[in-house]
Amino acid sequence: MDIENTSDSDSVRGSRRVGFSGPLVSGKRSSRFNDDESYVEITLDVRDDSVLVQNIKGADQESALLASRLEKRPNTLGSQLSFHLRQVSKELKRMTSSNKFHKMDRSKSGAARALRGLQFMNKNVGTEGWSEIETRFDQLAVNGMLPKSLFGQCIGMKESSEFAEELFDALARKRCITSAAVTKAELREFWEQITDTGFDARLQTFFDMVDKDADGRITQEEVKEIISLSASANKLSKIQQNADEYAALIMEELDPDNVGYIELYNLETLLIQAPSHSTNLTTNSRVLSQMLSQKLKPTKERNPIKRCKRRLEYFIEDNWKRIWVMALWLSICAGLFTWKFIQYKRRAVFDVMGYCVSVAKGGAETTKFNMALVLLPVCRNTITWLRSRTKLGKIIPFDDNINFHKVIAFGIAVGVGLHAISHLTCDFPRLLHATDEEYEPMKPFFGDERPNNYWWFVKGTEGWTGVVMVVLMIIAYILAQPWFRRNRLNLPSTIKKLTGFNAFWYSHHLFVIVYVLFIIHGYFLYLSKKWYKKTTWMYIVAPMILYACERLLRAFRSGYKTVRILKVAVYPGNVMAVHMSKPQGFKYTSGQYIFVNCSDVSSFQWHPFTISSAPGDDYLSMHIRTVGDWTSQLKTLFSKVCEPPTGDQSGLLRADIAKADYKPRLPKLLIDGPYGAPAQDYKKYDVVLLVGLGIGATPLISIVKDVLNNIKQQKDIEDGVIESGTKGTKRSPFATKRAYFYWVTREQGSFEWFKGVMDEVSQNDQEGLIELHNYCTSVYEEGDARSALITMLQSIQQAKSGVDIVSGTRVKTHFARPNWRQVFKHVTINHPDQRIGVFYCGPQGLVGELRHLSQDFSHKTGTKFEFHKENF
Repeated sequence: MDIENTSDSDSVRGSRRVGFSGPLVSGKRSSRFNDDESYVEITLDVRDDSVLVQNIKGADQESALLASRLEKRPNTLGSQLSFHLRQVSKELKRMTSSNKFHKMDRSKSGAARALRGLQFMNKNVGTEGWSEIETRFDQLAVNGMLPKSLFGQCIGMKESSEFAEELFDALARKRCITSAAVTKAELREFWEQITDTGFDARLQTFFDMVDKDADGRITQEEVKEIISLSASANKLSKIQQNADEYAALIMEELDPDNVGYIELYNLETLLIQAPSHSTNLTTNSRVLSQMLSQKLKPTKERNPIKRCKRRLEYFIEDNWKRIWVMALWLSICAGLFTWKFIQYKRRAVFDVMGYCVSVAKGGAETTKFNMALVLLPVCRNTITWLRSRTKLGKIIPFDDNINFHKVIAFGIAVGVGLHAISHLTCDFPRLLHATDEEYEPMKPFFGDERPNNYWWFVKGTEGWTGVVMVVLMIIAYILAQPWFRRNRLNLPSTIKKLTGFNAFWYSHHLFVIVYVLFIIHGYFLYLSKKWYKKTTWMYIVAPMILYACERLLRAFRSGYKTVRILKVAVYPGNVMAVHMSKPQGFKYTSGQYIFVNCSDVSSFQWHPFTISSAPGDDYLSMHIRTVGDWTSQLKTLFSKVCEPPTGDQSGLLRADIAKADYKPRLPKLLIDGPYGAPAQDYKKYDVVLLVGLGIGATPLISIVKDVLNNIKQQKDIEDGVIESGTKGTKRSPFATKRAYFYWVTREQGSFEWFKGVMDEVSQNDQEGLIELHNYCTSVYEEGDARSALITMLQSIQQAKSGVDIVSGTRVKTHFARPNWRQVFKHVTINHPDQRIGVFYCGPQGLVGELRHLSQDFSHKTGTKFEFHKENF
């Protein structure tokens, strides 16, 4: 056994690092050690006043011989070193006498998984990233030294500063560095160690982080500290709060003999033997997977014409419903504009006002049509009836009703702009400057006396009604934009009060005044005096009657659909769940939504919320996230009557009215609905892929519960528990036989929202027809050392109790974000040549990727994905 000592320059660098440090492993192995036999590998850290055993492997009979030889070795390094080595020999004898220490059998799969589970640096591995680290060092160093507080920022762990500081301490302890700053050379050594791709090096580094007193043993208190640190880095507050319990759990698992500590090989055993929690979904068919990969391999067409043709074909195939509707709308607008333009070009006024009057009247005609059409997409009862009771959904994209409403609003803005600008800047000035001879044909329209200024036009009925309409339209249009409606702009507090959802809601209801003025403006016309030529009322009378009936129906239904509140729970993440009694005769489909009114907040406002209960439940529930002024006030009202949960109840505050001894005075709620939504079409598909982000999981949870209830009911019918066709078993056609549910959320507390549903599915879905996948994005991805201990805890807890430590449910939680291409591949391989319904609910950001993957897999495989989305 050779001892490799540090250089003299290193040993005299100061009091911070002295002595010898290196692996006690011979460069040449003795002939007694064959390749197939185990041997001893020892790493010692020799200092001025102590010798630390950093690593020992192969503790067998050879260890005793090795220890005795250490004691008999000639004094080549002086008496002080001999004394230290004798201490080492005693420690080796103690290790040899232990029956617990065995050479770990590393299977390929286990070792590979463990290696992925301890990556301190996921990017710029090895020396490839040192140049960037060196540049940061030069920027952050103070007097040539990098402070420990800036270590995380320098190596790319800025968001995990506490974890980075603990890593700094471990690396410094290894090198006997006592100051809170390092030089560039020392930082280079740190970097080389944490980017080492070897499993043993990573394991030792992680062990050193936990083993703060560097005695080669980890106590329960040290385990607790690293659990708290890992939980804090991953924003897992509940794990941090229960660090004592989880530390005891690890000690119980790795220290069955209750000696009070665990050692390096225990940690190695846990890493290699722990179950895999890879988010990379695998399949049972390697051949099919390979074929699928070949099909999905991107191939670029060299011919630009063929490439554009293929893209056009894909675009038409995916958007043909939208294309024909938009083409029809644009054609009608263009036809009306052209018809009116030509009509006025042939009239006498054209000689005075020219093309200006033709453009103004053409814009006015498209505005009439669009003012009538804009009401139809917001007739929710009509849209719901058409979607549910007719087959028009096959050719009309009802899911895009609000988007179409916005497109029409833009068309109105264009029409109003053409009409107003042409009048004010072109034909009115030409009329004012016309000669007496030119004005003669205009007398029947404007009077015998020619107008002499702009005020003449403004003060007339036609003028002031037009100006007021334009002002009100501008206000409503601006406040409806997402920047103002969702308060995304950083505005002064005085102006900010005039924005938000309330401002959008009230300003949008100015349309009542706008339509009244629109009718008046369309009756008092300058150039049309005959009643049958005043066509404004003809355009809008039918849509206005339809919309008025819609509002009357809503008012009538909400009058008798007063609900009784059964339970309220306020959860982390500003989410409140409300369970209500189901009104008599109230029928709905999973994915639909209702409008809710609370008179204690506002007597006029109605807000939409997705139904989170399933049609088969005997109650009605919704989950409300407080993101605006109205929802915040509603949460405040309910929080006053809620009490802290007791026992195993979930939620921060609760009010379980049915079980309570007292009956608190709760706010009164009115509901109206249900109304159709994209997610309600899930019953048309044999297989559904459900993707929810945050509170967007609400409609999808209802679908999962409905699929589960249907599976249970079908099983009861097959088992003869209930008879088919009896009351309560008659349901609309239900094709769904398999569901994949992916829920991605940022906060650990969010899993409380649907904990009961997750556990119910896990317990009752014996055949595995519903796949549940939870993802927590606050946790670093699998393979990151910052989440390694969380993965260990997850494995132990899951094996022991079947409960996931992150979600608190029986569904395992994956870390970071899903690999969506891998998800689609997993579904495609399991269901070749089938039609899959993809339903997404959440923010707009993920829509593009999911839509693209749906189209890509549909075009290149036999499986067809049909994408539906709903944005919050």
